[in-house]
Amino acid sequence: MPINRAGWPFIGAALIAAVLLALWWAPLFWLGLLLALFCTYFFRDPPRVVPAREGLLVSPADGRLQVVDMAVPPAELEMGGDALNRISIFLNVFDVHINRVPFGGRVTGVSYRPGKFLNAALDKASEDNERMSLKVENADGTCVAFVQIAGLVARRIVCNVEIGQSVATGQVFGLIRFGSRMDVYLPPGVEALVAPGQRMVAGETVIADLTSDEGRRPGERR
Repeated sequence: MPINRAGWPFIGAALIAAVLLALWWAPLFWLGLLLALFCTYFFRDPPRVVPAREGLLVSPADGRLQVVDMAVPPAELEMGGDALNRISIFLNVFDVHINRVPFGGRVTGVSYRPGKFLNAALDKASEDNERMSLKVENADGTCVAFVQIAGLVARRIVCNVEIGQSVATGQVFGLIRFGSRMDVYLPPGVEALVAPGQRMVAGETVIADLTSDEGRRPGERR
């Protein structure tokens, strides 16, 4: 399993801690080793098979789809005051935390805003918590916004793209460390093809289709 490069400092620090703990009291070595194994697991970066058809939007994160609702995109992205369909994905500490671009095009907005560290499962986390907001526009002028949101445990947002950069659907662009939330704002008139409670797989789960006139897709727990 590939490991994201952002994880190696944590893995290395945990291994050093394991050795130092062992010098103090040998049984504590296993505690440090367990921490190193957890860091290795947390920063795993599994390859994904991304749907290649034009017009598809994919999930930017692994996790559980928490809510599909209408909301105004973050003001810093300057997308106006109209509410858009929003998909919110909650990542627990055991999910893959590598974030992927949901929609290919050119990055036209990247904005960091400091904030609180409330439980990412709360609705107000989208407005109050620390976040990194991004906007991607394709050649047709269609814009998709997506937001990395820190959580109760997550205290570090990593974003590796810049304004003007071209990105592909499903491309890795960053991560949020140790539990978080990801919001996606769909273009006007585009409906979500996923339902609350559904498990998302970053880069693979299709969340919307720009070429479809299907209404919001409901789901049933069975």
